[in-house]
Amino acid sequence: MNTHLAAALGSVALTAGALLGAPAAGAQTAAYPVTPFDVTSGGGHLRGTLTWYDRSVGVDGTLRAVGCHSAWFGAYGASGQELGSWGTGTQCDVTFPFKAAIPANAPGGAAYVRVCIADVNVNSSKCVRYNRP
Repeated sequence: MNTHLAAALGSVALTAGALLGAPAAGAQTAAYPVTPFDVTSGGGHLRGTLTWYDRSVGVDGTLRAVGCHSAWFGAYGASGQELGSWGTGTQCDVTFPFKAAIPANAPGGAAYVRVCIADVNVNSSKCVRYNRP
């Protein structure tokens, strides 16, 4: 009986040692940087996040339009050249969810993104620049 008990304890000790020395399961690479944005103009607001990938910028958020508003996103390189853009088109009296990718096909990707909301009823707009973290 002592032989069986010793064998069982030895087996448990070996298994525990193997598990403690093993690398963490499912180790992931670092996530891409994310920047929140919030731009308000008149009766509308634009809120969400920018995800900075190597050759594009993901935009995920909502446009809240009281009246008629549109949203526009422009990705720019380090020298200030526009690399790509995306917009929602005009939305009226609605909360409009969106998810898109702005092309930024340049070494290092986009250096910054301009996030703009326009109130088409009074022909005004507001833009905010968000730099890559």
